Amino acid sequence: MTERLVVIGGDAAGMSAASQARRRRDDLDVVVFERGRYTSYSACGIPYVVSGDVDSIEALVARSPEQHRANRIDVRMGHEVTAVDLDARRVTVWDHGRSRELQLGFDHLLFGTGARPLRPPIDGIDADFVHGVQTLDDATHLLEHARVSRARRVVVVGGGYIGIEMAEAFQHWGAEVTVLDAAPHVMRTFDADMAARIETAMRSHGIEVRTGVGVSGFEPGHVLVGDERIPADLVVLGLGVVPNSELAAEAGVAVGARGAIMVDRRQATSAAGVWAAGDCAETFHRVSERWMHVALGTVANRAGRVAGINIAGGYASFPGVVGTAVSKVCATEVARTGLNETEAAAAGFDYRSATIEATTRAGYYPGARPMAVKMLAERGTGRVLGAQIVGEEGAAKRIDVVATAITARLTVADLIDLDLSYAPPFSSVWDPVAIAARAVDAAR
Repeated sequence: MTERLVVIGGDAAGMSAASQARRRRDDLDVVVFERGRYTSYSACGIPYVVSGDVDSIEALVARSPEQHRANRIDVRMGHEVTAVDLDARRVTVWDHGRSRELQLGFDHLLFGTGARPLRPPIDGIDADFVHGVQTLDDATHLLEHARVSRARRVVVVGGGYIGIEMAEAFQHWGAEVTVLDAAPHVMRTFDADMAARIETAMRSHGIEVRTGVGVSGFEPGHVLVGDERIPADLVVLGLGVVPNSELAAEAGVAVGARGAIMVDRRQATSAAGVWAAGDCAETFHRVSERWMHVALGTVANRAGRVAGINIAGGYASFPGVVGTAVSKVCATEVARTGLNETEAAAAGFDYRSATIEATTRAGYYPGARPMAVKMLAERGTGRVLGAQIVGEEGAAKRIDVVATAITARLTVADLIDLDLSYAPPFSSVWDPVAIAARAVDAAR
């Protein structure tokens, strides 16, 4: 008898799993339920559609439902799974297009339900002019509102990755942009001294940045901060995301860090034959050695691939992440990997750190731009624990060298002696990453 895989969610993790399972098991019936209008898309590209750097929402779609169906994956759009019965091995689904309920049995089930923008209980947060940005449907609504309102004044609440990217997008749009963050500094995954550089760069491009500011409410045309009313034609929430794990939890599947679905190294959940991957699931951090919630497309694609291989009867494992991420705001690139000082202390590491100033090319070469690198290493062993980079064009992708070093458990001494490439158009004779390693090594 033919076995059936049901996948809940048609984006990165869900479709990676479905595609891998289909590729490896020709006899498997694969059905994907997606409540939205798109499959396999890059939500990370949404700010660049808003800014005009990317022409359209459709350009962010890597593979359409029709393309998946051509590969014999039964993708059903506008279908929302409302309940999962693990004992009966059955899902209940609402078909939004035909306004009807249906049920379908499964042998294997994958949760690829993603995450949603965090919406704390603030008065007016559900107003029409307040937008979260997580899916292409979210982006469509945001753009429609921006065009109708002309979005002359935009307030971004939250200074994380999506917050600074959307601030840049609307600055390119031509709006007056204000970023509000309740924390002492933007980009909480960076240490305060490196975040200060990001804030300086944002202000230099005309973006108003206000930290230590809590939003008390929203009313038409304004964001309320205590007694102050900040004008806003449009508000973007950049407060982070929460995993869409309620459906799994209601079915009896165990959840863990920040409510994300608990998985093992093969992406299996606590329930037999049930898997999870992507923004709805936990991820293991290889440096802190703790399970955490990481909402990144890179992680979702890799974890989904692993789940699909295992569902099809193969063997694969996902070792976890080291916390690598990059972004940009206007001309300034930002990157980080591993642990920052707060995270290193929380994980029980005794560490030393150093920050260096360098340039993206040889200092005498035309176009050399400033950059700063901060690096952390374990005291005693010299093991590289993390790094942060803030600089201009050519700075951010250097973080990949450090991510590789952390994964390989290299020391700063190892990093100093890496045979990194050199030519004046690309680097100084000592690459900034190596210079930072030397500074940390000297700090012992």
